[in-house]
Amino acid sequence: MADEAKAKGNAAFSSGDFTSAVNHFTDAINLSPTNHVLFSNRSAAHASLHQYQEALSDAKKTVELKPDWAKGYSRLGAAHVGLNQFGEAADAYSKGLEIDPSNEALKSGLADASSRSRAAAPQNNPFGGAFKGPEMWAKLSADPSTRGFLKQPDFVNMMQEIQRSPSNLNLYLKDQRVMQSLGVLLNVQIRTQAGDEAEAMEEDEMVVNEPEIAKKPEPEVAEEKERKEKALKEKEMGNAAYKKKDFETAIKHYSTAMEIDDEDISYITNRAAVHLEMGNYDECIKDCDKAVERGRELRSDYKMVAKALTRKGTALGKMAKVSKDYEPVIETYQKALTEHRNPDTLKRLNEAERAKKELEQQEYFDPAIGDAEREKGNEFFKEQKYPDAVKHYTEAIKRNPKDPRAYSNRAACYTKLGAMPEGLKDAEKCIELDPTFSKGYSRKGAVQFFMKEYDNAMETYQEGLKHDPNNQELLDGVRRCVQQINKANRGDLTPEELKERQAKGMQDPEIQNILTDPVMSQVLSDLQENPAAAQKHMQNPMIMNKIQKLISSGIVQMK
Repeated sequence: MADEAKAKGNAAFSSGDFTSAVNHFTDAINLSPTNHVLFSNRSAAHASLHQYQEALSDAKKTVELKPDWAKGYSRLGAAHVGLNQFGEAADAYSKGLEIDPSNEALKSGLADASSRSRAAAPQNNPFGGAFKGPEMWAKLSADPSTRGFLKQPDFVNMMQEIQRSPSNLNLYLKDQRVMQSLGVLLNVQIRTQAGDEAEAMEEDEMVVNEPEIAKKPEPEVAEEKERKEKALKEKEMGNAAYKKKDFETAIKHYSTAMEIDDEDISYITNRAAVHLEMGNYDECIKDCDKAVERGRELRSDYKMVAKALTRKGTALGKMAKVSKDYEPVIETYQKALTEHRNPDTLKRLNEAERAKKELEQQEYFDPAIGDAEREKGNEFFKEQKYPDAVKHYTEAIKRNPKDPRAYSNRAACYTKLGAMPEGLKDAEKCIELDPTFSKGYSRKGAVQFFMKEYDNAMETYQEGLKHDPNNQELLDGVRRCVQQINKANRGDLTPEELKERQAKGMQDPEIQNILTDPVMSQVLSDLQENPAAAQKHMQNPMIMNKIQKLISSGIVQMK
C-alpha cells in the first residue's frame, strides 16, 4: 500500500501538484515509516512549496535512516539553501560527495552554496561597525553637521546600502556627505564643504530651495557609460550572428562583451546558449555556473540567475540522454524554480521527471522476475493473505507492466479487500492490455456486481462472452445478474434493498439523464395513466432498455 501512495505522490509531483504530493508521501510514510526514499521525496515536495523548514526536517530524517545515501545529503543541502543557510548547505553537499565523489548534482549544489555563501558574507571593512543598527541614524540626526543630510533621499539610500553591506562604503567615499557622516560616527572631526553647507542650512530656518544645476558627468562616469555601450554593441552583434547560426562569431562577440563589462551576466548566459546550440554541453554548463556565481556576487535579478540555471538544466538534459542520469537535471531545474517560478522551467522539470521514470521502468523491466513475483502473489492469495499478495502482484507489474495477468490477479485481491475502485481500475487495465483475455471481464464484472451495478456487470459479462462464448465463469456471472434484475422486475426486493438501490441509482449519471429526459417523463406518465400508449412505447428497444435500467435501480417498480 505504501508503494501505491508513493506512486501517487510521484505522479502529483511530476504534474506540479506539490501539495497533493506531500499528502501522498505522508500517507506512504505512515505505512512505511523507515523508508528513507519517502522522506527524501517529501522533502523535495516541501522545498518546491518553499516550505524549507519542513524540507529540512525530512532531509535530516532521510540522512538519519540512510547515512550512506548521497541523495539524502543533496536534499539536506537544498533545504539549507532555501533557508539561506549556505554554510550548512555546503557542509551537506561536501558530506554527500564523500560518499559519491562523481555525483554532478552534489558538485553543482556545493558550487552554488559556496558562491552564495561568499556573496552573503560581509566584507571586512575597518569602519563597518560604525554603520550598524539604529544608533547610526540617531548620531547623524543629533549632529548639526549631518542632520540636514537625512532630508536628502539619495543620501539616505546610500547609508542604507552601506548598512546592508559595509563594503559598499568604498563606493561612496568620494561623496563629501558620506565622509562628513563617517567623521561623526567615528567621533573624528572631519571638516568638509558639505558639512559647512549642512550647518548653514540648519541655522537658517527660511531655506529657499534653489533649482539644482545638473552636474556634468565626471570623467569616470562618462568612461563607464562608454564602456557599457561598447559592451552592449558587442552583444547586439553576437545576437545577430547567433540568428544567422554563425556561432563562432557569436561566441567571439559575447566573449568581448564579457571582457569589457563583467557586471552584466546576460553576456555569459548568451554565450552559454551558443555552446548549447553547438552541442558543447560542458562549456555551456561552465558558463551557466559562472553566470550564477557572478550573479550572486552582483546581486543580479533573480530571473537572470534562474535563466542561467534553466539553461544549465537543459544542457544536463541533453547529456542525460547518453549518461541516463536525470537526477542532476531535476535538481538544477528545482533550483531554478526556487529563484523564479517560470512555467517553461516547470514544464522542463516535468519532462525530466517523466524521462527519469520511464528510464527506471525500462531498467527495471524483467518478465522472468515478474512471473516469479506473480506466482508468489498467487501463493499468498491462496492463503488469504491479500495485502501480501497485492505487494507481490504490484512488484510483478513493475517488472512487466504489459502482463494482463498481474493486473487481473491484483484486481481479485482488491475485490477481496473491499477496495472496489482500485479493483475496477486494474480490471479495466487488464482488458485494455488484452481485450481477448476473459479473466479481465470476469474480474470487472465481479467488481460491478459487488457494487450492485447489475446492468453494468451484465454488459461486461456479455462483452467477455463475445471472445469466449463457453466460459463458465462469465456464464455464471450473467446468471447472477439476471437473478438480481428479475428480482427487481418482480418487485421482490426487501424495503432495505429497494432503498439501497434507489439511493445508488439516483447517484448514477445515466439514471439522472433518463429521469430528466422529457420523452422518458412522458413514457413514465403513460405507464401509470395510459396503458395503451405505454404498450406502444414498449415496442421501442431504446425506451425499453431505459425502462429496464430504471426497474433495476429500483426507481420504477412493476406491479
